[in-house]
Amino acid sequence: MNTLVLDARSSDDIALAGHFLRQGKLVAVPTETVYGLAADASNPDAVSAIFAAKGRPADHPLIVHMHSIDAIADWACDIPDCAWQLAHAFWPGPLTLLLKKAPHVSNIITGGLDSIGLRMPAHPALLSVLKQHQLAVAAPSANRYKKLSPTSCEQVLAGLQGRIDAVLDGGFCQHGVESTIVDLTGQTIQIVRAGPITASQLCAVVQQEVAQPTQHQVKVAGNVAAHYQPNAPLICMSTAQLKERINAATADIAVLHYRPLPQGSKVHSMPMPPSAADYASALYRSLYLADKAQVREIWCEQPPQGEDWLAVHDRLRRAGFNDRS
Repeated sequence: MNTLVLDARSSDDIALAGHFLRQGKLVAVPTETVYGLAADASNPDAVSAIFAAKGRPADHPLIVHMHSIDAIADWACDIPDCAWQLAHAFWPGPLTLLLKKAPHVSNIITGGLDSIGLRMPAHPALLSVLKQHQLAVAAPSANRYKKLSPTSCEQVLAGLQGRIDAVLDGGFCQHGVESTIVDLTGQTIQIVRAGPITASQLCAVVQQEVAQPTQHQVKVAGNVAAHYQPNAPLICMSTAQLKERINAATADIAVLHYRPLPQGSKVHSMPMPPSAADYASALYRSLYLADKAQVREIWCEQPPQGEDWLAVHDRLRRAGFNDRS
């Protein structure tokens, strides 16, 4: 299969992307978080093809991307008031609402679960595709399963060239990490995947506590121990440990750091932004570039703590999980 590259600045290419999706084809699309691998959510065969292209287990749920807040009622039932409050506050944007699925929704999308993740993306090109063609798309990240999520067209093609029909090139993604997922199916509201929207921001809207457990049993997109992984092993360490190891480095190493560090002859220095949002935006691309440099290992200076950094720590923990099976 030849993967066609479409230009998100072209109205003709946006129309063609929608036409492909209506035909049941797979199109990688830009969002404000990462690139997603989109299929028409109303077409079970097309959605099934996502799992084959990614090598993703069939019981791993997908998120449905919609073009309007009203479309929540097309995919979910027993919708609590707080869902509408959060949608009006944060959509279009990087927030996924986990709700009880409507009876007609295919189990292929939900991985056999009774819940469904819904969001309205903010990237103008994807919104144009969805609105023009009255589409909703199932769209996990456009990468091979457990590999780095792509934040550029180049990264999509590096992993899925020849496995999908097209990619809509919309430039670099704004946030660079996947959406916050908030579970609204239980008695309490809880974040089950950290992302750009924080618990404090959600609390300010719903006027009640929003929990963010460090561990939970809710099965959602991206919630496996080993995920978002570069090809080279990733090792996170303190600043002091990093300085000590740089001085003794004997193999090509890439180092992600936000403080000034000593330079070693075998070290590829990759300075990272000091703010949480900018760091998250640069993270996957930096790991991708480290892999392109064919380094033996990637070392990462442990980022700061704090609510704004939770998504970064979550992705680094999964990216560095010692499971290369």
